[in-house]
Amino acid sequence: MPPVALALALGMFVLFAALDTSGKYLITSGLAASFVVWFRFASQALLQMLISRAWANPDVWRMRNVLLQLLRAVSLPATTLLNFKALETLQLAQTVSVFLSAPMMITALAGPLLGEWAGIRRWMAIMVAFVGVLVVVRPGTAMFDPAILYSISATLVYALYGILTRKLAGSETEASLVFYPSLIGILLLGPFAWTNAEMPESVFDTALLFGFGIFGMIGHTMFIKASRIASAPKIAPFVYSQLIWMTLLGWIVFGDLPDWWTVAGAAIICASGLYLMYRERVLRLARSAAQVER
Repeated sequence: MPPVALALALGMFVLFAALDTSGKYLITSGLAASFVVWFRFASQALLQMLISRAWANPDVWRMRNVLLQLLRAVSLPATTLLNFKALETLQLAQTVSVFLSAPMMITALAGPLLGEWAGIRRWMAIMVAFVGVLVVVRPGTAMFDPAILYSISATLVYALYGILTRKLAGSETEASLVFYPSLIGILLLGPFAWTNAEMPESVFDTALLFGFGIFGMIGHTMFIKASRIASAPKIAPFVYSQLIWMTLLGWIVFGDLPDWWTVAGAAIICASGLYLMYRERVLRLARSAAQVER
């Protein structure tokens, strides 16, 4: 993997971890989750409009499949809101551990929604990941926090977002796929956000509120650039580095360290995900070999 792509892949997950850390910091400082999420997408949308020159670029506004575009656009702000609601009480390491099961959920949903059915080995990996989630969540015990349901819901909605992205990538413009989630997030969350609006008192918190959505924007830009240099299978395993960054930032900013149950569950989920990526690579090579033989 080229060093530039490696740096971009690691950098984007650092920025995504910084995005969640900033959101948790602002929410635990007393701001409403809906208000914080609204500012996240407002700052990102403004930056996207300036970079893409939306007022003179028809690709930003073009939609071929309006229904699926809008459904996808709703799913991203919904994911962010649910994730930030979870972060009101949960540690960063807990939410990211559950969120890392998203690739397995996407694989499971790809069958009924895209006709891309998983084989028995991939289904076994999905079930192992589910066990890992149960280890993190610990339902029925005194350690169970109902807020984890927000995190699970966020992961499910994000899986739908991933499925819709895969379905629309071949027909919709890249600019519209990036822009519409921010625009829809602003429109849908606006009434709730401003009902609970309360500007932070400190200059640092105010600057963070206005600018932390830029972490997401730069992170997505780095992802696009990395994808042009290296293939998606080479980049995908680095998603698990986010567990390191989230744990580190959780300790630095909030003094949180995950317990051994969370560590064990995260390890199970990561192992399952890496095996799933390995199986995808094996199947892809087999399909390529079959095409060459024809």
